[in-house]
Amino acid sequence: MATKQSTHNAERPRAPNDPPEEKGSGDGAQRHPNQRPEGPGTPVSRRRLLLAGALIVFALVGLYLLVPKIAGLHQTWGKLEHGDPLWLCGAAGVELLSIAGYAVLFRTIFGRGVPRLTWGVSMEIPLAGIAAIRLLAAGGAGAVAVTVWALGRAGLDVQVIACRMVASLIVQYAVYLGAVIVFGIALGSGLLPGHGPVELTLLPALVSLVIAALVLSAVLVPGDVDRRLRQISSGPRWWRRLIERLAAAPAALGSGARTAVALVRERRLGLLGAPAYWGFDIAALDFSFHAFGGHPALAVLVLGYFLGTLGGLLPIPGGIGGVEGAMIGAFVAFGIAGGEAIVAVLAYRAISFWLPTLPGIGGYFALRHTVKRWDAAGAARERGSPAPE
Repeated sequence: MATKQSTHNAERPRAPNDPPEEKGSGDGAQRHPNQRPEGPGTPVSRRRLLLAGALIVFALVGLYLLVPKIAGLHQTWGKLEHGDPLWLCGAAGVELLSIAGYAVLFRTIFGRGVPRLTWGVSMEIPLAGIAAIRLLAAGGAGAVAVTVWALGRAGLDVQVIACRMVASLIVQYAVYLGAVIVFGIALGSGLLPGHGPVELTLLPALVSLVIAALVLSAVLVPGDVDRRLRQISSGPRWWRRLIERLAAAPAALGSGARTAVALVRERRLGLLGAPAYWGFDIAALDFSFHAFGGHPALAVLVLGYFLGTLGGLLPIPGGIGGVEGAMIGAFVAFGIAGGEAIVAVLAYRAISFWLPTLPGIGGYFALRHTVKRWDAAGAARERGSPAPE
């Protein structure tokens, strides 16, 4: 994944407020806008979109129609028709605010010194990423592919993309880990109302503490660690080749961690997009509970949400079934009635899945149009007839 430093670095001056980043980390280097990215090409075809969409429809039919009958929960499913429309509309509204929060965070981290990443494009890329998560891959791999492709076409060097993606993930999941630590300890020790088993309170808090410490230790990775690893000359040939291929990973991790820390120290307001992204999504779940008469304690709501989202790591398009099952199971373990948890979680997932997905598909095709416009402008410049971007 390692690439040569761009020969066009001097063409883009660093923004005055850009955080300091170690030489050799990759961030701060930008490829010439006309140069094609070395990463993946257009990652999504219409055929794959249609196929993934069909799979999702079948999964939704199975989840919402067949499973309840098999499980003997038909009466519980009937409650979905009696939710309070005001609370459900509120859930849709805060879900839109969650999407906006993610767009603000994206613009703050990736848009520094990149003229092409306007607010409009900074909305198109996250929406396209959301569509890719829902339609193509588990664990966010689809969103990563779309984002890397778009950022490469915007002119960012591969090393810059890697650095800033790591920084973005660290900022996002710092909120995730922090919430699990705070609410897990508070609920497990009785400081907050509610109750739950140690396995879902104190144990996740401990694991999150360890993960957070490991991530923070990445700031200690030397900026030239990739160069040092490539200097290894002993061992079998296959081993040296493997080291060369993997050398960029610790460098990206270290530079990304330092970038995230620098952004936090500078108190960039756009970083509030991370807690807004998670917080408004949790609010949508809370509103869904209220729509059906549920009133979960705050700590139970937060832990049930974050532990339930781990079901999205299952290799299922959009996490359909995995997230619902994990979230419902977590809430039941926290003492919430099964019927109440089922209707609230399914209503929330219907909103959180379809509300971003439909505009996300539109965002993906809008992004493709934007990239074509960039390519046309670059081709015009090469011919000596500049075209507006």
